[in-house]
Amino acid sequence: QVQLVESGGGLVQAGGSLRLSCAASGRTFSSYVMGWFRQAPGKEREFVAAIRWTGARTLYAGSVKGRFTISRDNSKNTVYLQMNSLKPEDTALYYCAVRATGWGTSITSPGTYNYWGQGTQVAVSS
Repeated sequence: QVQLVESGGGLVQAGGSLRLSCAASGRTFSSYVMGWFRQAPGKEREFVAAIRWTGARTLYAGSVKGRFTISRDNSKNTVYLQMNSLKPEDTALYYCAVRATGWGTSITSPGTYNYWGQGTQVAVSS
C-alpha cells in the first residue's frame, strides 16, 4: 500500500506561481511512476506530468510544458510540481498518483494508476 498526501494548493493571480508537494508513505519501488493529474469542475481528470521514482525520465502534458516542472526528493519520499506562469484555465483540483506498473504505454491515463491522494485545490484568478 502507498499513502499520498498533497499540499501547497491555494489562490493565486494569473502569472503567479505555486509549488505542490506530494508526500508518499508505505512501500515504494524504483520502478514506480509518480504522476500529477487535475480535474476541473464538469471535466474529466487529465494528465499533467509524470516522473519515474528513480532516474530522470519525465513527461508533461502539452498544455503545461514549459511552465510546470515535476521533480522529486527521494530522501523525503516527496514529489513536487512547480507551477509557473499560471493561467485561469489551470484552476482545478490537483491529484498526486502512483503507477506501480512503471513507465510505459498509457502512462497519461488515470485508470492505469494504482494509488491516489485526496487532492489539493488550485485557483487562478484573472
